[in-house]
Amino acid sequence: MGGTSSEREVSLQSGKNIAEALASLGKYDVVPVVLDADDLSAMPKDVDAAYIALHGGWGENGGVQSALDALKIPYTGPGAMSSRIAMDKVKTKMVLEMKGVPTAAWSLANPDTESSPLPLPVVVKPPCDGSSVGISKVSRPEEWKDALDAALAAINRARAGASGDAKPTILVEEFIPGRELTVGVIDGEPLPVIEIVAKGGWYGYQEKYESNETQYPFLEDGELSRKLQKIAVDAYNAVGCRGVTRVDFRVSPLGRCYVLELNTSPGFTSHSLVPKAGMKTGLTFAGVCERILGSAKHD
Repeated sequence: MGGTSSEREVSLQSGKNIAEALASLGKYDVVPVVLDADDLSAMPKDVDAAYIALHGGWGENGGVQSALDALKIPYTGPGAMSSRIAMDKVKTKMVLEMKGVPTAAWSLANPDTESSPLPLPVVVKPPCDGSSVGISKVSRPEEWKDALDAALAAINRARAGASGDAKPTILVEEFIPGRELTVGVIDGEPLPVIEIVAKGGWYGYQEKYESNETQYPFLEDGELSRKLQKIAVDAYNAVGCRGVTRVDFRVSPLGRCYVLELNTSPGFTSHSLVPKAGMKTGLTFAGVCERILGSAKHD
């Protein structure tokens, strides 16, 4: 848990909850490992498996996965290659389109782009950050510059200390009006579908982690639920995931489903959705953690 990304604090919450839950089962010797650098020097050498509760950065871009592969230590979540794809929203878009998985129209921008390359409204995103960091909705032309600056600030924080002079790439995505939903997938099996109902219709960082007004009702079983679960598994397979992954959607007023992104190390905080969905199937919070732990493997 922990790590060096902008999502460190969320990761520490997730890791603490997971460690306490697994320890409560009385079956595992759980060692919480807080990483303060992008390496495994803080990890004991004689571990049977690593439960990855890192969010963003080295924890999701294939870095820690490659390091654990080299040590032949099983770990939770997708492997290094799938993690690299899912962490990069642009690569994810390309793979989803290639595999025929529906996703919103998109384009790219850079710091010099003066206006949106797509018709407004759009969503402006850093390609490789999570937890809604640096993401903005642009409904009017005068909002473009602030959205671009917010995305660039997130990119620059993530790239701090990195070499290279290439201009940052920013993802610009068609805004899909309608509903926001999410489907967790564990070992290729979809969990119950959760709808995200945020005040004002925008689910940003504050609505995700700080607001108590955001509601998370379960979608009733039916045609839309089954459709979302199928597409979630299609997206999971397209990117080559294993273990646990969360697939986020927008659904238009006409009922069209669009995959927004895949999260290969979903949160386990009090606001997080994969544990909520897992518990809907009859598992306890600790049981959800144990099921994910049971999927651990290395390449």
